[in-house]
Amino acid sequence: MGGTALVTGGTGGLGSAVTAALLDRGWRVVVPWYAEAELSRLPAGADGLVLVQADLTDAASVGVCAARAAADADRPLRAVVNLVGGFAMGGRVHETPVEQFEAQLRLNLRPAYLVCQATLPHLVGAGSGSVVLVSSQAVRKPFSGAAGYLTAKTAVLGLAGALHAEYGKDGVRVNTILPGVIDTPANRADMPDADRKGWTAPADIADTVAYLCSDASRAVRNAQLNV
Repeated sequence: MGGTALVTGGTGGLGSAVTAALLDRGWRVVVPWYAEAELSRLPAGADGLVLVQADLTDAASVGVCAARAAADADRPLRAVVNLVGGFAMGGRVHETPVEQFEAQLRLNLRPAYLVCQATLPHLVGAGSGSVVLVSSQAVRKPFSGAAGYLTAKTAVLGLAGALHAEYGKDGVRVNTILPGVIDTPANRADMPDADRKGWTAPADIADTVAYLCSDASRAVRNAQLNV
């Protein structure tokens, strides 16, 4: 039997594909959820799937979630995939209230920090493990109206570098994926007239995430992978 992977954002357009990919590979997959409507995106009754209601912006709630992920001694926590995030278009900086700016940090950065903070002791205790974070290709090609989002996704890269510096010696691999536009129902609805030729299927990105979680990626550390 495989180990356990904690997948935050595991009910989303990309996250549900990552959850399915890891389940197919024999992982025990722990997926936090917040609202019941999210659960319809996951395979009901799937073997190895563990659902935990949690608020990933709250440290105590994240701690409970991490403990649940590490609760099976026969299938120790070996991978932590941080997919929680989102985008909200704003105005230019002088037109955007600081509360909207901070909301993007709270959504795209705070959960990743709290989840890593709570789970790293388990990965260190196991002697190895993988952490996967999600930034965005937009940080390489900034655009107007996204100061909060771009700042948060750039900070994710900084967090990944810090984690690598602090925990690489403990056998914890930390890598970041940088998606372009993902071909999800939500993106299709938001951009109905867009040319989707360059969009990437969630299942294809999920295969990359599953690879980064596996021992096959043991030589990949502190990478920033465009997907």
